[in-house]
Amino acid sequence: MPADDVSEDPMVVLPAPATVKAAADRFTGDVWVDGITNGAGPGTATLAAVRFSPGARTAWHRHANGQTLHVTDGRGIVCSRDGHAIAMKPGDTVYTPPGIWHWHGAAPDSFMTHLALSVAGGDVEWDEHVNDDEYTNATASVEAKSRTR
Repeated sequence: MPADDVSEDPMVVLPAPATVKAAADRFTGDVWVDGITNGAGPGTATLAAVRFSPGARTAWHRHANGQTLHVTDGRGIVCSRDGHAIAMKPGDTVYTPPGIWHWHGAAPDSFMTHLALSVAGGDVEWDEHVNDDEYTNATASVEAKSRTR
């Protein structure tokens, strides 16, 4: 490398935050969160690894700037208020546009981990918990779709 291209290395290793239990007012079941980035600074994003136990899920919520989920392990479900449910498996990436009410969580018989990515500065509005009937209906919907493929 030419000498004039050498500069102080601007890259840093960020300290790993502690794993925290997800807030009971925003999640049903056992869910743990590892924050990866906190969205500090312009043009940044928040990123977290979220681990759901079987049947665990978020409450209904929506993101002002949308949300992207990338499943790294297990099987899960994401569902919008209109009942559109999508099965998620490792390697799947699901985008929910800004303002769309939705929830996501693990399948009834599987743990699930996903990376949750949101553009910094976009508020998240939380609503009520997903009830057992809503969860069961979404689960049945994705199972029925998988049988017809």
